[in-house]
Amino acid sequence: MEIEFIASFAVITPDVPASRRLYVDTLGLPLQNAPGDDYAHSEAIGGSKHFGVWPLAQAATACFGAPEWPADRPVPQASVEFEVRDADAVSAAATELAERGVELLHGARLEPWGQTVARFLSPEGVIVGISYAPALHD
Repeated sequence: MEIEFIASFAVITPDVPASRRLYVDTLGLPLQNAPGDDYAHSEAIGGSKHFGVWPLAQAATACFGAPEWPADRPVPQASVEFEVRDADAVSAAATELAERGVELLHGARLEPWGQTVARFLSPEGVIVGISYAPALHD
């Protein structure tokens, strides 16, 4: 597997209003939300391709298909995604990780926004994604 760059970093929040007060109101980060979506994010913060504040319910839905995080898993505090060259490389990386004993939260799949991603939970409780997001490539 060949990682090209860090695609994104997101804190995972169980309390969206408190996180918005910190990251937007206090720190002044230029985070945006799509209408009706609690996921706040920016591609305009230097040194980062993408920074987000990901609601825990959305993280649970993305990983497990339901808005509740499973009680038998550590509740994640953050998410980091490592970018590979293309969607096929995501599938190959997921296979390689599984062969090395990594328990995937889900295998490679195409998300509605066009990103292909496979995710697992690190020993530190971080959601780690191997991804390909076409918009991040020249």
